[in-house]
Amino acid sequence: MAGYLGFGTNLGDRKKNLAQAVNNLNDRPDFTVVRTSSIYETAPWGVTDQPNFLNMVAEINTFLSPQELLERVKKLEQDMGREDGPRFGPRLIDVDILLLGDLVVDEPDLQVPHASLHLRAFVLVPLGELTPESVHPLLGKTIAELTSEVNGLDGVTALN
Repeated sequence: MAGYLGFGTNLGDRKKNLAQAVNNLNDRPDFTVVRTSSIYETAPWGVTDQPNFLNMVAEINTFLSPQELLERVKKLEQDMGREDGPRFGPRLIDVDILLLGDLVVDEPDLQVPHASLHLRAFVLVPLGELTPESVHPLLGKTIAELTSEVNGLDGVTALN
């Protein structure tokens, strides 16, 4: 199944954190990173008194179920040293399941598409770079349309 994961980090060597997360996920036969977006520096969202984030999106192919994929990304976060902290607070690495084809999952610990996808410029901009014509399965709008409507675009800057 094709899908998209969002990556974010604002602690330590941020570029290295992103590369390590992608490489560690891609090191399995049941999971392939097809391509990644550019890296964007973004203003914090939710809790603003913290360092800027680096964000990117990866297009993936996987044979894992949505729940198995969630377990895989949570284990990756723990293995990289992510610690529990305040919601929207600083983090060494954060990996979110954004889309899995046109699949809709609504479970207590997993929502696909990601519940806040349409509200977050820092996710929509890199996602739109990879798949502007993909349609949000619940909202019926393309990623490009959602990006044009979202607040906070001025806080998302591509790194050179």
